[in-house]
Amino acid sequence: MSFIELCKYIFLGFIQGMTETIPVSSSGHLMIFKNLLDLDINFDTIAIVTNFGSLIAIILLFRDDIIRLITNFFKYLFNHNKEAKYDYQYCWLIILGCIPAGLMGLVVSKLDLFAKIENNIKIVGISLIITAILLFIIRNFKGKKHDYDISGKNALTIGLFQILGLFPGISRSGSTIVGGLTQGLTRDTAFKYSFMLYIPMSIAAMALEVTDIFKTTIDAITLFYYLIALLVSLVVTFLVTKWFRNIVNNGKLIYFVAYCFIVGILILIFM
Repeated sequence: MSFIELCKYIFLGFIQGMTETIPVSSSGHLMIFKNLLDLDINFDTIAIVTNFGSLIAIILLFRDDIIRLITNFFKYLFNHNKEAKYDYQYCWLIILGCIPAGLMGLVVSKLDLFAKIENNIKIVGISLIITAILLFIIRNFKGKKHDYDISGKNALTIGLFQILGLFPGISRSGSTIVGGLTQGLTRDTAFKYSFMLYIPMSIAAMALEVTDIFKTTIDAITLFYYLIALLVSLVVTFLVTKWFRNIVNNGKLIYFVAYCFIVGILILIFM
């Protein structure tokens, strides 16, 4: 076991955890460091592993909401419990919000539409600038709609925004939060709904990608490195997402506008 090698995996887990849930694109940042550093690492596999760590963190963070929603969904489905009705409807709004990006994701995957651009670092620079523009437009938006005020039209519109997150370098959380704010959701409602969409979308993506891991032979040392990267990603994602929620609620998205714009310009000039 090499300490230097271990540090590489810890670093990549940290980068994933830092960038997965904030509007700066984790995949874009992994690509940036792939270009900057000469790392002899399977980036496709490490992305799957660290994404799984982030998924666990989000599930832990929203565990009370998830348990309540699932419980009330079946309470209303089988017993028509009136107190469970709104959570039942909210579950269907999550499903509806996932449909546009889910269908587009299948098309992109089957036709390999991003094959020529997904490893193009300049695309990441452009995508970060696009993200900065979107965040700048909605930076002062303050909606009034809460969880149970979301309509089917709102959910579908936010789902269409989520399609932007399929594009290499564009943040999924950023695009869905932007979509939620344009639909008049409160900042916290937009934040929560964004991550309610993240969970099923991430599980679906993991299911499609996990077969790639089993096709490769992984020795015990590398497996240990992957486990460490996963744990680092989990812990950092959990902490960063709690911090990001406060940033969104306090209307401080301008920080990410500046970051995305500056990094995007630097990529276009120097990489």
